[in-house]
Amino acid sequence: MVKQVDQKEFNQYILPQLRKPVKGPKPKLSLYKIFNYVLYVLSTGCQWEQLPIYRNEIHWSNVYKWHNRWSKNGSYQNLFESTVDLLNQKGKLDTSILHGDGSNTVAKKGEKKSVTAATSTRRAKKLLP
Repeated sequence: MVKQVDQKEFNQYILPQLRKPVKGPKPKLSLYKIFNYVLYVLSTGCQWEQLPIYRNEIHWSNVYKWHNRWSKNGSYQNLFESTVDLLNQKGKLDTSILHGDGSNTVAKKGEKKSVTAATSTRRAKKLLP
């Protein structure tokens, strides 16, 4: 199922978190549509070049540039943090079980010794007593 945000939700929750460039021309397409194109790629996993653009309103590389800009300038981080705060304020998020990364989970290290001492037969002969 393809994810999409409606205009009202975008203007209320997402747009305030996205940083707009100070210099340069404004985009010809609304940030709402650009964000939904980015959301399409992230939810379907399609290649950027395969992004289905409605009536050639924007080139796929421009959508990618906006995605890249937002990921580098902290817009996605701001969006994530504000969403977590909002859900927590509304009582819809249990932060007692929230793990931001894998630092609190157990990860097995695997086998300590390799079965073979070396990959080269010359080096293996030198290592043997």
